[in-house]
Amino acid sequence: MQIFKAYFKVIYKNLTQMLIYVGVFFALTLTLANTYENPAKTGFVGTKVNIAIINQDQDSILMSGLKDYLSKNANIVNIQDDTQKLQDALFFREIEYIVRLPKGFTEGLINNKEIKLEKTNVPDSTNAIYVDSLVNKYLNTVTTYINNMNGASHEQIVKYVKSDLDQTTEVKLKNTSNDISKNERCEFYFNFLAYSLFTILILGVGVVMMVFNNEDLKKRNFCSPKRLNNISFQLIFGNVSFAIIAWFIMVVASFIMFGSVMFSLRGVMFLVNSFVFAITALSISFLISNLIKSKNAMSAVSNVFSLGTGFISGVFVPQALLGKTVLTFASFTPTYWYVKSNNLITKMDNINMDNMAPVFANMLIMIGFAIAVLAVSLVYIKQKRMSK
Repeated sequence: MQIFKAYFKVIYKNLTQMLIYVGVFFALTLTLANTYENPAKTGFVGTKVNIAIINQDQDSILMSGLKDYLSKNANIVNIQDDTQKLQDALFFREIEYIVRLPKGFTEGLINNKEIKLEKTNVPDSTNAIYVDSLVNKYLNTVTTYINNMNGASHEQIVKYVKSDLDQTTEVKLKNTSNDISKNERCEFYFNFLAYSLFTILILGVGVVMMVFNNEDLKKRNFCSPKRLNNISFQLIFGNVSFAIIAWFIMVVASFIMFGSVMFSLRGVMFLVNSFVFAITALSISFLISNLIKSKNAMSAVSNVFSLGTGFISGVFVPQALLGKTVLTFASFTPTYWYVKSNNLITKMDNINMDNMAPVFANMLIMIGFAIAVLAVSLVYIKQKRMSK
């Protein structure tokens, strides 16, 4: 296994450059883990709308009850009954709703006569709909008591109405923010892994293949007692071993950072998806290493390729924020399908075969990329040999 040993000797001599990307990866992911804050608890919080009440009717107990009820659910702003001032207040959003109680409104309410309230509100305001519902709720409840409690005083009716409208229902929302935050951090970790792992594989495989593709060394290997198939096998074995070691080093920290997630089925899916991507990235790295002859050019290509595919595929910018044209172009790279699978794994509420089918389909696409690129590499190598 002299070729295999020589493979990792070359890796060792060029280890510093690759460790830089490993360090950047762990620094960013660890920083995220320590600074990430759980999303705020989801719940309903009532808001009070600024409204104005213009009472052109008598100051009755029923109308006082309406004002008291609205004051609990809205901010009543005192504004003079002047058309210009009211319009200015609406324009500058000092108030969003004006309700005008016309003359004879109380008497009409008691006698079941149809007397409409006059209202003015900010156009297309959802808050106006909310205030409408409050006013209607109060007036409908008052009407119900008036129609069914003959002889009851207005004080009694307002008391009953207040008691009814004060009834509330407690709603408790299950807080899953801790699980969601872990899943999202895990998704970021494995998405960013695509950039670092791709760069490391291109650099590592590239520098080794440049050494073994050196003309003088190839001639010496041809003269050696080792058969060409044996040399090729050891190089392939070295490439696969290097890819597995690089992948293992990149994912091992995830078990420390995300604990329970990585020991769940979701974590297994993240690991399998990243491993398939590592094999695909190895295939592409092998092709690039046979095309590039200069070490400096290899470093430039690794950065351009890994950064370029990362930006258009969702590694650095979420796919949901990228344009349709960009995503269409990115779909011709394995990184796109890898990130897409991570997004699907994160969003799964129930992990079963039906939900995992799209993820497996994406993995098959990545494997297809690996096979196609490897075939191109082998054809290129064969043609290169025949031309000499």
